[in-house]
Amino acid sequence: MKRILIDVHPSSTKVCIVKDNLLEEFWVERKNINKLVGNIYKGKVMNVLPGMQAAFVNIGLERNAFLYAGDIVIDGEKLEGAEQLKINLKAGDSVLCQVEKDQFGTKGARITTNITLPGRVLVYMPQIDYVGVSHKITDEKTKERLVKIASEIKPAGCGVILRTQAQYCDEDELRAEMKELVALWEKIKADTLKKPAGTLVYKEQDLAIRAVRDMLADVDEVVINDEKLYKEFKRSFPYVEKMRPDIFKFYNGAKDLLQSYDLAEQIDALLKRKVVLKNGAYLIIDRTEALTVIDVNTGKFVGNKNLEETVFETNKIAAAEIARQLRLRNIGGIVVIDFIDMEDLSHREKVLKVLGAELEKDRVKTSLVGLTALGLVELTRKKTRSMIETVMLQPCPYCGGDGYVYGDEHMIMKIRSAITQVFEGVSAKAVVVTVAPSLFNKMFSLRYLEKECQTVWKDKRIYVIPDASMHIEKYKIQSLNSAILDLPDNARMLY
Repeated sequence: MKRILIDVHPSSTKVCIVKDNLLEEFWVERKNINKLVGNIYKGKVMNVLPGMQAAFVNIGLERNAFLYAGDIVIDGEKLEGAEQLKINLKAGDSVLCQVEKDQFGTKGARITTNITLPGRVLVYMPQIDYVGVSHKITDEKTKERLVKIASEIKPAGCGVILRTQAQYCDEDELRAEMKELVALWEKIKADTLKKPAGTLVYKEQDLAIRAVRDMLADVDEVVINDEKLYKEFKRSFPYVEKMRPDIFKFYNGAKDLLQSYDLAEQIDALLKRKVVLKNGAYLIIDRTEALTVIDVNTGKFVGNKNLEETVFETNKIAAAEIARQLRLRNIGGIVVIDFIDMEDLSHREKVLKVLGAELEKDRVKTSLVGLTALGLVELTRKKTRSMIETVMLQPCPYCGGDGYVYGDEHMIMKIRSAITQVFEGVSAKAVVVTVAPSLFNKMFSLRYLEKECQTVWKDKRIYVIPDASMHIEKYKIQSLNSAILDLPDNARMLY
């Protein structure tokens, strides 16, 4: 059983593709974060860079969008070369453009002038003359029928792609949707004339609508916990209900939708570096600014035959799981995989074959480059929308995103220096040091501190108090003129 689960809340929407209780794909969108991919803008060209074969376009965001020459369509033809770009675009020009890649880090969104309008069964391309059919439709007679209908119903000079669901539709249903999409395009063009440059013209639909629109052909049922959305789906996909009655189900149980399907733990696991495989081996997934690095380790798996077979089995399982993690985490860009070294060349080829087969299941364009001279596997996955970690995580308020904190002994040395400064600077007879509990325990286990107290600070008193609310990198020192004072029960004298 394969399902789409749609969990709608006031702050966010989560969509899960689940097969036999295993999470296959996952997306999340927050209501307060602007969604860019698919949006259409009336942009203003700010500057043209022939050397980069690109232009920077103001679409009303904090950073200008990037428009590559190869993504510009004029009169049904794509631009080629820097000279064509320079001839056809100049600063101040207005361009109707669509976001095809979200903004990441310091980079602005990537845009195209080749507009596409996806519908339930058709994708309309008003600027390129083309007819295409989903590769999932394999029956040749069905393909011929759909191409014939599409060629008749599409406007001259425009293009259309027939989605997988189109095979279940008759000509009237296809013609009706084409009419809707053409009307939408006419409205977009009319709105563009009224709006100033640098403004939004058309907003892409929300996550839940996109997921059902794009994935409905591949699932057995759709479960939604929002009654309004449930009714909208039933109204929007009448041909689906005709073929598959009751495909849409409304969930109103007392338990959270994702918890009721035991998915909460699987989702939380997507935010962790370590991924444990079914045989006890594990992956470590690390993100850097430039790429994602995945390391494969045997872990607890010791095998049954010999080292080469153990490594081979681990790498095959890891290859399948890596492809799944790329989809679930929506990892894009360059990915480098460090499989465990294999001596047998045939084993290497088989692992690459497993990885390639699993990557073919991905709806996002993925290219397997192959092995490097160092034995690492390289691949690229197209970046479109943000990775889930950028939506579900925030920078650490303590370490600023570095991911590390000072070690205990380093912190104790900092505290030691601070105590020395206090004793040298004021005529204090004692100090009270408040630290995190882990530092408190460590301070009393270090023999050299005790010796320093006996020699350097022999006429002073040092009291230490553990405070669970104190960050490990913070401490507080209070100087006192009296060595005798009222302290909490958990305080201890260092010397």
